Amino acid sequence: MFLFLIVQAVENPTATEIQDVCSAVGLNAFLEKNKMYSREWNRDVQFRGRVRVQLKQEDGSLCLVQFPSRKSVMLYVAEMIPKLKTRTQKSGGADPSLQQGEGSKKGKGKKKK
Repeated sequence: MFLFLIVQAVENPTATEIQDVCSAVGLNAFLEKNKMYSREWNRDVQFRGRVRVQLKQEDGSLCLVQFPSRKSVMLYVAEMIPKLKTRTQKSGGADPSLQQGEGSKKGKGKKKK
């Protein structure tokens, strides 16, 4: 089962992407932008955010029968995030790891007089 979840994992999902996918399917999702996991070492804005999803109505019945648990929502989100337009359309079409000038140390030291 653990291996099954690794295969479906999404690299660096943002809270906005999760909210977009949940809202598109009809779930009531609320994004809390300034919340973050207490053990997150990186305090960047891109790592902030919590998505609250309503799975059940006040009477205890499910909002959507296809999502009976948190796990089912997470698996659906992991399946749909790679299909988002922001994930499928890369700017420039080039691999970012092949950009010129990365790692170069020219001109970063003290100048000799």
